[in-house]
Amino acid sequence: MKLGYCKVSISPVRSENKDQSEIVSQLLFGEIIHIITIEGNWCKIITYVDNYSGWIDVKHFKPLTEKESNRWLDGLGYENLIVRIISTPWGIQRIVKGSFVPFHENTTFNIGVDQFEFIDFPTEEKANSIFEVAKEYLNSPYLWGGKTPFGIDCSGFTQVVFRFFGINLPRDASQQVECGIEVDFCDIELGDVAFFQNKEGRIIHVGILDGLNSIIHASGCVRIDQITGEGILNSETNEMTHYLNCIKRF
Repeated sequence: MKLGYCKVSISPVRSENKDQSEIVSQLLFGEIIHIITIEGNWCKIITYVDNYSGWIDVKHFKPLTEKESNRWLDGLGYENLIVRIISTPWGIQRIVKGSFVPFHENTTFNIGVDQFEFIDFPTEEKANSIFEVAKEYLNSPYLWGGKTPFGIDCSGFTQVVFRFFGINLPRDASQQVECGIEVDFCDIELGDVAFFQNKEGRIIHVGILDGLNSIIHASGCVRIDQITGEGILNSETNEMTHYLNCIKRF
């Protein structure tokens, strides 16, 4: 099984090897992948971080040796700014919040033989709590399979936010609910995660709690609504939109 990294800002991961296929997730710049097979212009991959599989365009990754991959993974962090500009061997490129970048403060870095350099140095005060980081995605449009401020789904939202705090969750809500410990609604704390079910009891939605009575989640867009012991009350219509299954603490 060969290795590689995502060289583009955002690479859609599709369920099948064709452009018309649905997007099931996204790769962000610098993300390590296992390369399963290449068929024409398509590559079947499994993500290194969360073991998620799908198909990407072969032009969206570059191969790495195991040694190069290990070197890149050592001390890896995540981009905090919404957009950052880097210089690459193929020209200027913009990367987005949540991209895989070095933890250190150096302006230059390497992925394998490729050298990159940050060429902008904006200042931004870092949020300290999970809920504050989550609020930086407010009003991001809902996008099935999305993982960026320019389009994100509910489980991609929780996964990316928790990565900033060193917690790597699985990709889908139905997988994330298997993690952590369950807590009662009366004992919720800041950063707890609520899961919601359909009529058949299947987990279909997830959001992050502020420890009081609010939840931030991706539904139409990333928004803040009221959470009760029954579910989510839409802050504009006061209607119940999602029905609570359980609350987990990671």
